[in-house]
Amino acid sequence: MTGSFLNELANAPVVSVLLTVATFQLGLMAYKASNNNVIFHPVLIGASVTALIITLVPLEFDDYFANNAVVMFFLGPLIVALAVPLRAEIRALKGIALPALLVVVLGSFIAPAAALGVAWLMGAEQAVLEALLPKSVTSPIALGLAHSIGSMVVLTTAISVITGVIGAILAPPIFKLVGLTDDRLQGLCLGINAHGLGTVRAFEVSVRCGALAGLGMGLTGAFSAFLIPYVHLWAF
Repeated sequence: MTGSFLNELANAPVVSVLLTVATFQLGLMAYKASNNNVIFHPVLIGASVTALIITLVPLEFDDYFANNAVVMFFLGPLIVALAVPLRAEIRALKGIALPALLVVVLGSFIAPAAALGVAWLMGAEQAVLEALLPKSVTSPIALGLAHSIGSMVVLTTAISVITGVIGAILAPPIFKLVGLTDDRLQGLCLGINAHGLGTVRAFEVSVRCGALAGLGMGLTGAFSAFLIPYVHLWAF
């Protein structure tokens, strides 16, 4: 009787949403306590704690994911809302509009191609290769692409988040190493390669950097949504 009650409680939609919010807040506290050290990024900490809790309680990931549909729903409007800072910083595109578009197109193609090539050389199975295709687009678009090409949604989600976290962690030292100081170009690189998490990181640099990151993320997502289904048909 007690086990049945705990199982029903764990699978209640409100519990899953509260778990998501609570673990993210825990990660945010750790992030601020570390003086914004990207190794303690709220998404990385929150996701790790959530995964640990899911393994300890009678809650399947598919049920947890379905229960958080309301959270996923608001990710789309949130991305669209990035048009607001971009509108305020639109003049930052002066002189780099064409190169920026070229970088987005090349980045949208090279990122999944490189991931697929490395995974294929290492002997990855087809399911893994398919899940890698949408790796460099933000989660709402990646999930839609995963459904459309029939890949593993759970694996695609994990890869997309990990890509964003790694990009947010590695971008600052790489910028320093290559001497990239223009916050417009930093923003584009973060948006293209680390999508949502990279955009959050970019806003910590400057509003202009964040606005350009949002542009890079949005264009990469739009171009990838068009390109990836055709790549999937050709490759698989």
